[in-house]
Amino acid sequence: MNDDTLLPVLTPRRALVESFSNPEAAVDRLEALYFEATGFLAEHFSAAVLGERPDARVRAFYPEIRLTTTSFSKSDSRLAFGHVAHPGTYSTTVTRPDLFRKYLIQQIELLMHSHGIYVQIGQSDTPIPVHFAVTGKPDVSIPQEGSLNFSLRDVFDVPDLATTNDDIVNGTRTAYADGSFPLAPFTAQRVDYSLARLSHYTATDPEHFQNHVLFTNYQFYVEEFEAYARAVLADPESGYIAFVSTGNTIITKGDEALTAPLKLPQMPTYHLKRADGQGITLVNIGVGPSNAKTATDHIAVLRPHAWLMVGHCAGLRNSQSLGDFVLAHAYLREDHVLDDDLPIWVPIPALAEIQIALEHAVADVTMLEGYELKRIMRTGTVATIDNRNWELRDHSGPVTRLSQSRAVALDMESATIAANGFRFRVPYGTLLCVSDKPLHGELKLPGMASDFYKTQVARHLQIGIRAMERLREMPLERIHSRKLRSFDETAFL
Repeated sequence: MNDDTLLPVLTPRRALVESFSNPEAAVDRLEALYFEATGFLAEHFSAAVLGERPDARVRAFYPEIRLTTTSFSKSDSRLAFGHVAHPGTYSTTVTRPDLFRKYLIQQIELLMHSHGIYVQIGQSDTPIPVHFAVTGKPDVSIPQEGSLNFSLRDVFDVPDLATTNDDIVNGTRTAYADGSFPLAPFTAQRVDYSLARLSHYTATDPEHFQNHVLFTNYQFYVEEFEAYARAVLADPESGYIAFVSTGNTIITKGDEALTAPLKLPQMPTYHLKRADGQGITLVNIGVGPSNAKTATDHIAVLRPHAWLMVGHCAGLRNSQSLGDFVLAHAYLREDHVLDDDLPIWVPIPALAEIQIALEHAVADVTMLEGYELKRIMRTGTVATIDNRNWELRDHSGPVTRLSQSRAVALDMESATIAANGFRFRVPYGTLLCVSDKPLHGELKLPGMASDFYKTQVARHLQIGIRAMERLREMPLERIHSRKLRSFDETAFL
């Protein structure tokens, strides 16, 4: 019987740790180490697929960023990120430095400026799972399940869910085994896991995602988003350069044809791109808090600058009309999917920067201001539940709670998206459109629904887009404020 623990281990040559005072050079080194490691794994994986079982374990390691500071001097207190909380050694593993290049340069530069220190770039002790190393390499042939004459995990490192978790963002991990403190909110394994899931769920590559993400729960918004994208692509002054549809189909001109996919993914996703990544991504998450959590769990690793929910809801006040808007100022969480990660007693505050951007966007699109805006928009608590047919239950329970909470609208996604934004330090907001009023007997009949969608979806989407464009104009330090940061935060945004 073979004891695989006795196999020799084949690894790339161990690289020397290098110090850098230039952030671009530091990221260049991260890229070189990462591509050397993944190339090594891909080469040996291809050889193993075509030949016999290797007689050694094959292993390569993620690169890492490490820094040490010994001073208690305070950093610029205006900035909520870009500095460490106290003296010590800080580290993070890194994956896909090509994808995160601008982000890494920005974060490293802030640290160097805040503390006047060098960063060390080298290899970590964390193996790269072969699944992540070969993903996206067109020259690597992936075998069918069961076709290999050996178990993959006997030779290569595979994803380990025991170490792929949210301990850092949940605040349950404050230090690593080597005594260093987390430098970034996610480890390389956690990022790789989500990048793979994003490709699966959205059928678009992670590099297409933009810094501003709109979530919706209806396909009608997708059709309007494509129409808007075609219009702005026809305008050379718009700043938008491409529209990416499900299946990574790309158009750069407003009149180009888009090939419809044979089958839509679970969460169809579309990207209106700008050269600087400051465009808009639209994700149709469908209905339900589970989908909302899944999407935001994975998009969070891309460190977007804002995400907003623009979907439909049930209006709970008799004074509301179908088509009215609801701007969430608070959330009643009865969705339960985040209870283990974010206790229900944690408040989810409204973020002033997001609220102002949304209110002004409503005014821009509807041409109503001030007191007149109240004709079509209510602000207040949005309740999110996990039971689509809550109306069929005894009303003495849910209706009483909704009344006590002062809720003005009910849906199945908004509080989940806001709560995960709070948890992952991603600025969040919600603007819903009233599509029915079940407590008051106003349900959509087929004809009413068609008319409602034709008249309201386009306007609602335009408001979401306009809000994102307002947020894009804000300085990064203003939108990523201390409201989302805890006592002892990672330096990386």
